[in-house]
Amino acid sequence: MRAIRRTGTKPEMALRRALHRQGYRFRKDYRLDLAEGKRVRPDIAFTGRRVAVFVDGCFWHACPDHGGKPANNTWYWEPKLRRNVERDRAADAALTAAGWDVVRVWEHETLDDAVTAVIAALARSQPGTGKPRRHEASGRAQQPGPEPAAAPGNAGQP
Repeated sequence: MRAIRRTGTKPEMALRRALHRQGYRFRKDYRLDLAEGKRVRPDIAFTGRRVAVFVDGCFWHACPDHGGKPANNTWYWEPKLRRNVERDRAADAALTAAGWDVVRVWEHETLDDAVTAVIAALARSQPGTGKPRRHEASGRAQQPGPEPAAAPGNAGQP
């Protein structure tokens, strides 16, 4: 069990790469401290838009299509997998109550479907097109702000 990854799985990394390639910026494995002392760690978190993305493995999260029941040690595995699903539902409820939009993607879903689901959630969370905003020259996110003031004593000098 020590070799099982909590973060950085192949489906998660593929989704992160695809979103990053399209210009989206996010936090990975970011701990969110919610009300009532609840803590949630989404695989991908868009903190500004309050969108949490989880990439769930079919076995560990009991996928209805591919999540097989273990034949050995059922006394251990059945309650464990049930607790995983219950923890997922509790995390979804806590995030929704805190005003977050939750996207759950199964590892067997195609990358295009997963990216589409995330972009749709981002579009719902912020008015507009859901596309990343880019600064014209540098490609960085544009932040509106005040005009820089001229330094005192340098008025009229180039």
